Amino acid sequence: MAKSFEGPPTDKGPFYHGTKADLAVGDLLTAGGNSNYRDGLKMNHIYFAANANGAGLAAALAAGEGRERVYQVEPTGEFENDPNVTDKKFPGNLTRSYRSKEPLRIVGEETEWKALTPAELKKMRESSAKKTGDIIN
Repeated sequence: MAKSFEGPPTDKGPFYHGTKADLAVGDLLTAGGNSNYRDGLKMNHIYFAANANGAGLAAALAAGEGRERVYQVEPTGEFENDPNVTDKKFPGNLTRSYRSKEPLRIVGEETEWKALTPAELKKMRESSAKKTGDIIN
């Protein structure tokens, strides 16, 4: 199955990005932000998913104090399977997780996704803090 996902993704979306930032339709999300998973690491890509719940998880784990938001996004250039998830945790990109060096354009805001419970969020943060593996940047 993983072999079927070699080469550039052909997923047409819709795509989502989770964050705590207050953004508007037309805004661009760009690479170069701080990692939500490793202090002091600037990310070379902007990450997104074709699953609103996956973006909701990213929003829950995002740095900052704002409310969790899931934006509908449109890639402005090429993108690839997220190697931090694909074939590392879920062979074949079952999570439909992607990244790009090109900006993502906000085209809307998603209002419904499965949010984590406080206990689930605590467990995810604790698990993330314990990880010592490399982030493919």
